[in-house]
Amino acid sequence: MFGIPLHIVLPTLIGSLIAGGICSVMGIFVVRMNLSSLGFAMSHAAFAGAALGIAVSGLDPLLMAILFAVAMAAVLGPLSELSRLNPDTIIGAIFPLMMALGLIFLSLAPSAGIGSGALSLLWGSVLGITMSDVIKLGILAVVLLFVLGVFWKEFLAVLLDRKLAAASGIPVRVYYYTILFLTALVVAFSLRITGGLLIYTLMILPASAAYQLLYDIKKVFLAAPLIGALSSLLGFILSL
Repeated sequence: MFGIPLHIVLPTLIGSLIAGGICSVMGIFVVRMNLSSLGFAMSHAAFAGAALGIAVSGLDPLLMAILFAVAMAAVLGPLSELSRLNPDTIIGAIFPLMMALGLIFLSLAPSAGIGSGALSLLWGSVLGITMSDVIKLGILAVVLLFVLGVFWKEFLAVLLDRKLAAASGIPVRVYYYTILFLTALVVAFSLRITGGLLIYTLMILPASAAYQLLYDIKKVFLAAPLIGALSSLLGFILSL
């Protein structure tokens, strides 16, 4: 495709489609449950973690991104429920801290510099992903679909009305935190493709578009990942 070797194009195409799909699926929860600020903070926490992994020799950037994103979910979940402050206020204080840490870690990275691999954490590097990255994304997608499929009714109830779900005997908090942790994992695994500055957009816009076009929530779950995957594919083609 456009003179690029197939062994580079193929992982990029597959990875872009998977990342666009799974980000959009979690975006459905993020948009509907008003978790946009939480998703925003987690995306930059993952960026800071990955930057630390690059700056310190011997650390795995993906593992550090996962740890930072999951830790952010574990911290912000209770804070958003228990604090007297508006969640946006809390996140407004944490977000610049994560962004600052990420940039500090990048400045300490041995390969830091304009156009370096370290800065791909900011903007993403679709042509830099390997088949190993694609396999990891594929496994995450399968796990995500399995969890949502097995507990579909419970997740749907929590998505639509948490109070009614709690009154029906559903352990809302368990599913709420599961959503946060799944979002954190999706953010961390997709970071290398989309970058810390754009991954939030890939979560929010396809889901928002699906909500605007459709009223049936089941159709939204079909349309959002399709929009996200096609948007990623179109973006890749236009960038060539």
